[in-house]
Amino acid sequence: MEVYDFPLFFIDGIIVNNLYDFPLNKIEFLPILKDVSAAAIYGVPDQLTRYNYKKNHSLKLIIMKRIKLMWFAFFATAFAALGIMGCEKLDLYSIDEPSDLQSRIDSIAAANASQNTGDTTYLTIATTIVGPEDNSAAWWTAFSDYFSIPTNKLLHLEFVNHSSGANNWNNWNLAVANLPDRDAADYAEYFVIRSDAYGWGNGDFDLNLMSQNYPDTDGDGDIWNDFRATMDGAYVTLEIDHSATGNVFVTATAVGTNGTVLVETYNQPVSANEDIAAFLICDGSYFEMKKAYLLPSKVTFVEDVDPVSIVVEGYPAFVEIGNEDFWGNAIATVTFADGSSAQVDKADLSFTVVPDMTTIGEKTVVVAYSKTKQGAYTQAVSTFYTLEVTNSVTSLEVTTLPVITEYYFFSNDSIIFDRTGIVVTATYSDGSTAIIDNAALQFGKIPAAEGAQVAVISYVGAMNTVTTTCPLTLVMGVGQVGANDFSTGWWTAFSNEYAVPSGSSTTIKMYCYSDNLANWHSPSTILRKADLTEYAVVRMDSFGWGDGYGTATPTSDWNWDIFTSSINGSYIEITVTNNGDNTADVLYNVTYASGETHFQQYSGITVDSGDLNCALVPELAYLVIVE
Repeated sequence: MEVYDFPLFFIDGIIVNNLYDFPLNKIEFLPILKDVSAAAIYGVPDQLTRYNYKKNHSLKLIIMKRIKLMWFAFFATAFAALGIMGCEKLDLYSIDEPSDLQSRIDSIAAANASQNTGDTTYLTIATTIVGPEDNSAAWWTAFSDYFSIPTNKLLHLEFVNHSSGANNWNNWNLAVANLPDRDAADYAEYFVIRSDAYGWGNGDFDLNLMSQNYPDTDGDGDIWNDFRATMDGAYVTLEIDHSATGNVFVTATAVGTNGTVLVETYNQPVSANEDIAAFLICDGSYFEMKKAYLLPSKVTFVEDVDPVSIVVEGYPAFVEIGNEDFWGNAIATVTFADGSSAQVDKADLSFTVVPDMTTIGEKTVVVAYSKTKQGAYTQAVSTFYTLEVTNSVTSLEVTTLPVITEYYFFSNDSIIFDRTGIVVTATYSDGSTAIIDNAALQFGKIPAAEGAQVAVISYVGAMNTVTTTCPLTLVMGVGQVGANDFSTGWWTAFSNEYAVPSGSSTTIKMYCYSDNLANWHSPSTILRKADLTEYAVVRMDSFGWGDGYGTATPTSDWNWDIFTSSINGSYIEITVTNNGDNTADVLYNVTYASGETHFQQYSGITVDSGDLNCALVPELAYLVIVE
């Protein structure tokens, strides 16, 4: 039996560290067992104790042997005194004294001793079944325990993965974040990765660092049907290694019931000093948690890697004679041997211009980078681009209007001009003309005033600035959600609440203006009760979550190749239908500024038909409501 150097108390089978807060004066009977290896003291509380034990329900206090006899003598004396004090009401209670008491004591002591064995720290799993066992969990509705991972520790998880099999992502999903709870204001994710070798994250996230060995076991050229079959019922081992190098290394090994072994890996920079948190997320899946423990980190240093290629984007197409800035706002991205990539500073690049910038004509700019990923000098990688040195620009003219010439507005803030489709022609000092690259121009914002307006277009040359204007029309809407500068963060700006009575539909008409940088920079529809209890949230880009979303069927006809680039200026009608049978449908009818039309529909979302509202929420976009 393990000998402890401190008192260990069990109150009705539950371990407590001390009795400081326990109301000893409420204990009415304390028999003391005569056992040389442990002092076992049974106490029965009266009916007024705050522990609210029922009559005949024994309160068991067990004190494990302490090496220093002074403690034993102190507690034996104290409890004996209390026992004498409480005997007068003994006839009201019975004593539940197990015959195998010593065996239980030894078993509990052994179990506690096993919780920390050398380098292994075992973790308690509070949620052993994660998500509904019918695989109905919608995204971001069912989560495993939070597991904190200190620096220089590796979290080892084992679980059985169950999947609906409907999609590749209907399996385990892993989030690695800072320590605050995911509902806290200062919660921040490092990344979320899925079992199908996909993910997203903060600025350090790099999908190129994800690897997998998924086989085409049936030889049909499609690995994903085999993947889905293997993952349902697979035994998964996840290792999340928080290295002191300031990186986290994830290895996921899934062994299917068919014997197939799937391995996925990913690594990314994280805090080298602060603890990180990891948790699993269900999405049409559930998990049977088996094991969780911490080990020492396996990664003590990160091997340095050489650059293998460099790409330059955003360089100027031309510059005027006398202007030797051949770089402008260009960005250089270097890819390293481990598959990662990073933007590098201009100061770390070397340049050669052939021939020099002192004459008119085409120039070749050679760009080289010669540092490893960790900053040591090594063999350089290089690329090149060309630009034109021209005569000075004397005038500008809009020769093709942009796709969007009519803007809807509601707030008083100026409006960001969308240059898509616009063609501007420059006239040079020698009388020649040429189309000027939009990247070389500056586009002013549009004044927020109804009627005819203009956007000012400027070219800043080596000697002077030349301007022209683009004619536009502004139309006042009836409301707006989000800021005109595309700064509105997720879940920070909401439309009015729209009631949707049973058996009816509500349609909201709007124009969406977006930075066009991601699919979800567009409107989302919230279905909820009048008290704001949510049923579901459904985005325009065929994605949703919530308790009611598990029954939804999404359909759409998007061309995903142009979806993101086409959001800005789209006319959208969102119709929410309360079917009256405790289900609701949401339909997005979308007309791009180009005139192309598409739809997104969600059918059969579970709601309470007697209490259904809807509201809109954008992210890095804004909505001008017109009806």
